[in-house]
Amino acid sequence: MRILYCAIDQHVPGTKGGSVHVEEVARGLAALGHEVHVLTGAGDGPFPPGPVEWHRLAPPFGRRQLRLLRSADVYVAAVRVRPDAVIERYYNFGGEGIRAARHVGARAVLEVNAPVIDYPRSPKRLLDRVLLVEPMRRWREWQCRAADLIVTPSAAILPAWLEREKIVEIEWGADTDRFRPGATGRVPFTRAPGDVIALFAGAFRPWHGADKLVEAIARLRARGEAHVKAVLVGDGPELRRVRAAAEGLEGVQFTGAIAHDQMPACLAAADIGVAPFDPSAHAPLALGFYWSPLKVFEYMAAGLPVAAPAIDRLDRIVRDGREGILYDGREPAGLADALLRLSDPALRATLGAAGRARAVAEFSWVAHCRKLDEAIRQVASSQ
Repeated sequence: MRILYCAIDQHVPGTKGGSVHVEEVARGLAALGHEVHVLTGAGDGPFPPGPVEWHRLAPPFGRRQLRLLRSADVYVAAVRVRPDAVIERYYNFGGEGIRAARHVGARAVLEVNAPVIDYPRSPKRLLDRVLLVEPMRRWREWQCRAADLIVTPSAAILPAWLEREKIVEIEWGADTDRFRPGATGRVPFTRAPGDVIALFAGAFRPWHGADKLVEAIARLRARGEAHVKAVLVGDGPELRRVRAAAEGLEGVQFTGAIAHDQMPACLAAADIGVAPFDPSAHAPLALGFYWSPLKVFEYMAAGLPVAAPAIDRLDRIVRDGREGILYDGREPAGLADALLRLSDPALRATLGAAGRARAVAEFSWVAHCRKLDEAIRQVASSQ
């Protein structure tokens, strides 16, 4: 099939999860024999080589709130490509890919990674009430109705009235060929003999909980435990605050953002993958932990045991005592205790090997794209 993937508010190549997702899904579908065209913003380097056809298209002024103004450009691309299916990454102010699919008679696939339904005290919900006719709710629900297929990690973030048969739940994944134990390359941090490296990778947003790792290291130092060290990889709005919290604390390194192709070696050089999510710091997560956490799949693929809070959905991806250690996020010493348990090399080896096996079997981009391919083919053949 010919597939047009509309992801104009992302950048490829890029270091953020959305950018990685777009590149991996496009490559995975192409590897399954599809002719894949992607509309997306250009990243810091050239588009990736290979069979995918990349087309540069970004929202006006780089503002994703203006995505819909690119509807004419997306329609022109759809007319040129004549796709059998159009995949669009959902956004409340999007819909340009869904509209183009309807115009050219293609199947419309909506990829939903953020809530369609309102969460408590949502600003959009308050604005809809002021405007009376609820334009934002009506528009995002139109997108759901117009889609032939909705792909999401969690159906709980979709309207309850949607037909269940048009929804397919698929987790994100990791490139398990590249992310593996022993991956080589430049490592952006140092370690000494006897160190146990607990690594956090992320965009440093409040709910990512990077500060929780710094707090855990401080607790361990107060107990006289100096062998567990922390490496924090990435950039974002909380980085300055987290750096300030770590000032004067021995054994904490910050690498800044690094290219995604450097991450396999980076993870392979660590011992523990830390995902200290704090749902209370992000209002939409009141709906539940709907994310499909890229970092966790890459930790597992790299053979790292995972330290994470015991919250719904995340506890089904990382099972306590099987692929990692889950702790009570309400307990101040929870993460520190988990890291201390994972300082045992035999336990790390057992949990890491189990995590790697599960990532290969269930949480690879290959597995994701096979499920996506099957769902698209099914909807294409049934209409």
